[in-house]
Amino acid sequence: MELSRFTDYSLRTLLYAGMHSGRIVTVSEVAAAFGISANHLVKIIHKLGKLGYLETKRGRSGGFQLSLPPSEINIGAVIRLTESFALVECLGTEKGSCPIVGACILKRVIAEARDAFLGTFDRYTLQDLLKNRDALLKSLAN
Repeated sequence: MELSRFTDYSLRTLLYAGMHSGRIVTVSEVAAAFGISANHLVKIIHKLGKLGYLETKRGRSGGFQLSLPPSEINIGAVIRLTESFALVECLGTEKGSCPIVGACILKRVIAEARDAFLGTFDRYTLQDLLKNRDALLKSLAN
């Protein structure tokens, strides 16, 4: 399984904001730190703001910060809200064209694997990922 760049960058953005708690960070900071397109980050930050994870401030002195304590940001929840898990056609919202979907066990097996994958993320919060904050900050300084 592979997470989309959108989800990957969403998690990195939350980590960066968590590493710099207590101050507003900017899109350009995160873009420079991770080598990510600022235009792509704007979309991510907008979505994370709408989802209630980030508090955003527009304008010249604008930026963003976490709107929740890191202990209240569940990684599995973030991934579910930023990722598509229609791993195969029959798991999507549309019926699809597979003629055996009604009798096929594969759909259930794939859903079970997806749920196990997400279950691992459900056990962690942003606070857990920030336990080595000093090492993370040092890594970004290099």
